[in-house]
Amino acid sequence: MIRLLVFVLVLFTMVSCKAQPTQEKATAKPPILTGADQINTLLPKLKNKRVALTVNHTSLIGKTHLADSLKSLGVNVVKIFGPEHGFRGNAADGELVNDSVDVKTGIALISLYGKNKKPTAQQLADVDVVVFDIQDVGTRFYTYIGTMHYVMEACAESNKKMIILDRPNPNDFVDGPMNDKALKSFVAMHTIPMAHGLTVGELAQLLNGEGWLLNKVKCDIEIIPVKNWKHGEPYLLPVGPSPNLPNNQAIQLYPSICLFEGTNISLGRGTPFPFQVLGAPELKDLTFTFTPVTIKGVAVKPPHENKLCYGIDLRNDTPARKIDLSYVLKIYALYPDKEKFFIPYFDILAGSTKLKQQIKDGLTEEQIRNSWKNDLEKYKVIRNKYVLYQ
Repeated sequence: MIRLLVFVLVLFTMVSCKAQPTQEKATAKPPILTGADQINTLLPKLKNKRVALTVNHTSLIGKTHLADSLKSLGVNVVKIFGPEHGFRGNAADGELVNDSVDVKTGIALISLYGKNKKPTAQQLADVDVVVFDIQDVGTRFYTYIGTMHYVMEACAESNKKMIILDRPNPNDFVDGPMNDKALKSFVAMHTIPMAHGLTVGELAQLLNGEGWLLNKVKCDIEIIPVKNWKHGEPYLLPVGPSPNLPNNQAIQLYPSICLFEGTNISLGRGTPFPFQVLGAPELKDLTFTFTPVTIKGVAVKPPHENKLCYGIDLRNDTPARKIDLSYVLKIYALYPDKEKFFIPYFDILAGSTKLKQQIKDGLTEEQIRNSWKNDLEKYKVIRNKYVLYQ
């Protein structure tokens, strides 16, 4: 009898162990589907239409570019608008990109980071619908959302429809100082915080809904939303969104350390690890070193080119889900010549003259963050009206 009970117990354990993987498989979370992944939803909307794409190298369906997929499926793609870094993502930061023809598809390429940042009425004359599909990183100063703004404006003015293929936000939080309208620029176009906590589709709705396009025009937009993702869930990008954000470590550090672009500190442009290190020739008390050099298509004449920089290595840091001011406060404290630490671009990136002065005055991170609270609460009320992924 005892042997029989032992046998039954062992058999039950074996069956339970075998059943467990099946149960786990049944409850596994379905994969995230971007707007571009839902090609069968998009295709009927493009039937018999003259289509323009606003895309770059992040506009992928799996490993295939959206432009290649649509062309192979018989969609009449008449032109491609490319943002900063170009259609194939091979132009360095700030490098002007000229109009050309894509070698692979034979489609005309119109640069929106060359002669004009906004499509002209003439450029849209032979277009029925514009498809926008570019991966953003969730920060006010990343120029892809500026490009989206101008494309929306141009479409509204020319009575063209715009379809946005949405993608998750990899830096999905709301934080940082609000942008002062007096400092408006291509890296600070909207009255939003440094980390806006929206996808491009949600931000497009906000621009329409709050009347932030020129003359308060409204763009006829249709969003193909992301499936199986909601705010607060992590999202790792399958491809670096620009030459100097080559991996997810750089992407997640970017909201906090991009402020150093407005200082005399190198962010590692011109090294194998951009936006993952900080340093300058003057920081000789620090032991980590690197030397920036020109890398074609990635970094042209980077800060402190060919000079040995001393600094800190952030490649193994765990980035905080906030605008982490500890980096800039630490490096400012160590920098020997405080008068040469900041350059004018800092205020444009910060969206305010206050942050620089707060750092100079020796305020703590907590004191600085407290000064953002009221503006952030007001922004969140506006943001909540346009959120798609609860």
